[in-house]
Amino acid sequence: MQDREVEISVEAGFLHEEARIRRSIAKALACKDSEILSWQIVRKSLDARSRVPLYRLRLLVNPSAEPGLHFAYNASGLSANAPNAIVIGFGPAGMFAALELIRNGIRPIILERGSEVRQRRRDVVGIYRERKVDPESNYCFGEGGAGTFSDGKLYTRSTKRGNVRSVLETLVRFGADPDILIEARPHIGTNKLPEIVVRIREAIRAAGGEVHFNTRVDDLILQDGEILGVRAAGSEWQGRAVILATGHSARDIFELLERKGVEIEAKPFALGVRVEHPQELINRIQYKCAPGSYELPPASYNLVRQVRDRGVFSFCMCPGGIIAPAMTNPGEVVVNGWSPSKRNGQFANSGFVVQVEPSDWQQIPGPEALKAMLFQQRVEQVAFEQGGGDLSAPAQSIRDFLHRRSSGKALNTSYIPGVRPTDLRQVLPGFISDRIDGALRYFGKIMPGYAGPEGILVGVESRTSSPVKIPRDRESLEHPFVKGLYPCGEGAGYAGGIVSAALDGIACAAKVQESRSNR
Repeated sequence: MQDREVEISVEAGFLHEEARIRRSIAKALACKDSEILSWQIVRKSLDARSRVPLYRLRLLVNPSAEPGLHFAYNASGLSANAPNAIVIGFGPAGMFAALELIRNGIRPIILERGSEVRQRRRDVVGIYRERKVDPESNYCFGEGGAGTFSDGKLYTRSTKRGNVRSVLETLVRFGADPDILIEARPHIGTNKLPEIVVRIREAIRAAGGEVHFNTRVDDLILQDGEILGVRAAGSEWQGRAVILATGHSARDIFELLERKGVEIEAKPFALGVRVEHPQELINRIQYKCAPGSYELPPASYNLVRQVRDRGVFSFCMCPGGIIAPAMTNPGEVVVNGWSPSKRNGQFANSGFVVQVEPSDWQQIPGPEALKAMLFQQRVEQVAFEQGGGDLSAPAQSIRDFLHRRSSGKALNTSYIPGVRPTDLRQVLPGFISDRIDGALRYFGKIMPGYAGPEGILVGVESRTSSPVKIPRDRESLEHPFVKGLYPCGEGAGYAGGIVSAALDGIACAAKVQESRSNR
């Protein structure tokens, strides 16, 4: 008996007892225990809805081959006369686009506005210590993009976009824990991501690719509906294939495209707050078993509620995590969340956001295509003002928010720059705060303690996705009116996380190769 796939359930306390797992497999396959020689876990998920938590395992029984990495990046060096392609941005989309270009014999020339990881870490520390934001190198800009310091969640629903397994295996090839290949909701951890990003950069350079930091693109060289290159850091970079993978916060790029007459459009996004609780409280709410009776990971949650025809939902939930400052310019306050690989922090936090629609930004002055972005920016500026103007974040206990009163006491939070007790209804637009109110009241009923005195709201969570979409042809993935320009990843409106951005980068790079082959 070989290569049989089976699903079984194992009580949490017995996950590592091989004899018990072998018996469960044999029972599921109606065979003898002795016929089960080996197995490989393909997928693992935790079901803790009952008093006896179960791990649900999908296994390949008696596999004919040793488990290994089948899709991981593996490419030889580029030839001296390899053609070039410019990649703008070195986040997940840009990194995986570069790896795919190399695999296809094309030399990527990567231009990244921010710093390499080591310097970027110092720039981020400056936000805490000096309360100063470097607009070129921060939580969103720099080597690895926003993902480097934003948790490393790898869960995606984008299975139709490409081979998710190949992305995960490539990350393992560069140092991620192999467990990400089997976990239902894989996660790397902010503490481990920087090392992986550096290894990817070294592999790109070793193969003959170029990576240039502190090189912000200031202009596009366009002629007769075709891109010929870009201007960045006082130099011209020539290339008739440009993958634009700048991320969801590169407002200057959106403004540049609008000035150059390159078609873009405003796009719906979500905006709200970070909600934070003690992790122990979330464990009590989510786990039905007696505390301490099983060794379980920090609990998470995924919430959604329709309130007056708008979705209110949790976003980027971080068990054992930290609320981080994610602003990209002075005069703004933006928060995000991340967790270390062990998820062993005191707090749990999550985005808690409301969908923003075109009707909400119509009164904003400015170019039509940038109105959603300008709406987003204005809320961030109000948060800065209400936070006191020193990068402290406006915050309020959930109970006070629901009772429409300011929190007058110190609030216990993981946000290191500190918070200022504020009435968040003075920060958030009314259609957002009112819907958050309705959703919190509902979740407080079905999750006792969630809306209690230990929960706090920290504002604002606004960089959930790009407020601008850059159109592209469905087949060629090129901009419909600029030949050779490939809008890519989250910033262009085609991804929503590390894996989907990586898949989009791979897809764009493949189209660059296809275009060259058809010439």
